[in-house]
Amino acid sequence: MSARFFLDTNVFVYAFDTNAPSKAKKAGDLIRRAADTGEGIVSYQVVQEFFSVAFRRFAQPMTVAEAEQYLTTVLRPLLAVHSSPAIYFEALRIRERHRISWYDSLIVAAAMEGRCEKLYSEDLQPGRKLEGIEIENPFV
Repeated sequence: MSARFFLDTNVFVYAFDTNAPSKAKKAGDLIRRAADTGEGIVSYQVVQEFFSVAFRRFAQPMTVAEAEQYLTTVLRPLLAVHSSPAIYFEALRIRERHRISWYDSLIVAAAMEGRCEKLYSEDLQPGRKLEGIEIENPFV
């Protein structure tokens, strides 16, 4: 049995990146694996950050109808960790202990809350373990 894993926002953004087809394919494969196995999860923060990028930075911004469809079919089934004071307090401790950004601390805290063993992200140092969670960059 595979371990539960967390997908950072950049995985979803790259799934739409036509300028980086290799990354888009890897991202799409990882998202499908998350959905097919039920082992991949995201947090409220990933959903918020993804739509912020999709509406403002995509070459062709996502429409509301497209966003609703993506939320329903892809993001919502993976959404397992919601905002809570406990996550904020844990993120504060993580930020202090590991000297990482606030938003990365929130991602790690959400991965902990979701009982993940692996965090897929290109924003954190691959191979590093934070709070027992292995960081892996899926694009290298």
